[in-house]
Parts: sequence; C-alpha cells; structure tokens
Amino acid sequence: MTTVPGVRFLPNAITALALSTGLTSVVFASQGKWMFAMLAIAAATVLDSLDGPAARLLNSSSRVGAELDSLSDLSAFGICPAILLFFWESAVNDISQDLWLVWGSCLVYAVCTALRLARFNSLLDEENPKPFAKDFFTGIPSPPGALLAMVPIMLYVQFGEGFYTVKWVVALWTIFCGLLMVSRLPTIALKSVRVPPRLIVPLLILLVFGVVALLFAPRITALIGLAIYLAHVPYASYRYRYLSKHPELWEVGADRRSRRASGRRIRLSVRVPRRARVAGRLPDGTPVSRRARQPRSRRGLR
Repeated sequence: MTTVPGVRFLPNAITALALSTGLTSVVFASQGKWMFAMLAIAAATVLDSLDGPAARLLNSSSRVGAELDSLSDLSAFGICPAILLFFWESAVNDISQDLWLVWGSCLVYAVCTALRLARFNSLLDEENPKPFAKDFFTGIPSPPGALLAMVPIMLYVQFGEGFYTVKWVVALWTIFCGLLMVSRLPTIALKSVRVPPRLIVPLLILLVFGVVALLFAPRITALIGLAIYLAHVPYASYRYRYLSKHPELWEVGADRRSRRASGRRIRLSVRVPRRARVAGRLPDGTPVSRRARQPRSRRGLR
C-alpha cells in the first residue's frame, strides 16, 4: 500500500495536538477554571485514541511516531493531571501544613504514569506473547487513569465541598489511580470488543442518549462512565484467567485475527464459551445427561 507523502504527517500532527491540549489544561488550572481544565484533558484523551488508527490506516507507522506518542501521553496524562490536582487542592484546602502529602501524592501519580508507559513500550518488543494477550492491557491505560484521577475535581465542581475534598482522601485516591496503572490487573482493550449484528441498532440508540446526556450533564455522565469502567476490571481479570487456563482457545483467537487481517467478516463475542448439555440413556433405559464442551472450532465464534 502506497501512501501520499503529505498524509504521513497527519498521525504525528494528531499526537502533537493531544500534547498541546493536555498542556493547555495547566493554563486553565492556574486560572481556577477547573471545568475547562478537565475538558482539555478529555479532549487530549479523544485525540490520543485517534493517532494510532490514523497511522495504521495511512500506513505511516514509525518509530518516531511511537516515541512521540509515549512522550505525549506522559505529559498529557501524567504530568498535567498531577499539576492540575495540585493547583486544585491548593485552591480548595490550606495545604501549608500538609504540602508533603499533597505534592507527594501528585508525584507518585506522575511517576506511576511514566513506569506504566515504559512497561508498555517494553512489552511491544516481546517475542512470544500469548495470542489472547493482544486483547488486554496490563493495568489501566494512562488516558482513563488521568480521567479517574480527576474524579474528586468532578465531584467538587458538581456538588461542592464534601469528603472527596479532604486532603487525605484526595491523596489516597491519587495514589490509588497511579497504582492501578502500574498494576498487573488486565483490562479489556476496546479494539478487541466485537458487537453482534443484532445489538448494533440498540447500541446506536444508547449512544445517542449517551451523547445527549454528555452535552446536558457532562460531569454526571463522565462519573457514571468511569464507574462502569472500574466495574469491568473484575470481569477482565476473570476473562484473562479463563483464557490463560484454556490454551485450546488460543488457536481460535489467532484464527480470528488472521481472518480480520484478510478482510473476511466474522462475528465475535467476549463471552465465555458455553457448555452444551448432551443427553443419553443407560443400558437399562434410564435417561442421563452430562455437560460437554462445544467443538473447538466453534468455541468463541458467534
């Protein structure tokens, strides 16, 4: 596939925009415009999700682009949220006696973001990864980690002061978000989720309601979305353990990816394969039943 030289610049331009948008949040934070600062981080998250697909679509992936993306993520989702949290706590609370706690928690978060990105880059060079591992992230990615770290600010802007503005609570939450990023907890990559055709129309309708809710109640909608994201982590861990204990499913995943790469349509599901009930009779005529696995070739394909 040939690529027009000019469009090879587009993915890096999107990454640069994400970096610039994230850094702009610091300017809004210094002025006490917390909502605009959070919107800047959210915009950087959207832009960050576009540069990778754009690079693959335009066949313009490069080592420079990958390094630029990591540096952008560290700044927009590590350093900028840490500074934003520090400015916000300085404005809401008197931190003169607990400066070590407030700034220390922000530093822990920023360092965890750097460690998470370094580990992600090192995993790209792994020679023999498990086939199903491409459908999962190790730990929470830095963009949703940044949004989770700003939950106390969202609650403050929406409801005013509360327990979520207490210095110790904010510090513990900030450190918790950082630890989630460097944890070994698997999280499902959205690119691996496949929607059955029968659910496309209901999900489109749900998406419309989601967009309307986001426009009229952005903070509440964002909080609900982040709560749902956190709630999926236990399922992702269960799903990852299930696949790791069933190597016979790995071949299905590899065949699935090869079919997608060749352009053939295939319906997929992230559900755990069902067990079919098989009935029979004993020699004396007594009916019995047992559970048996579905044929390997159909497992995971729906």
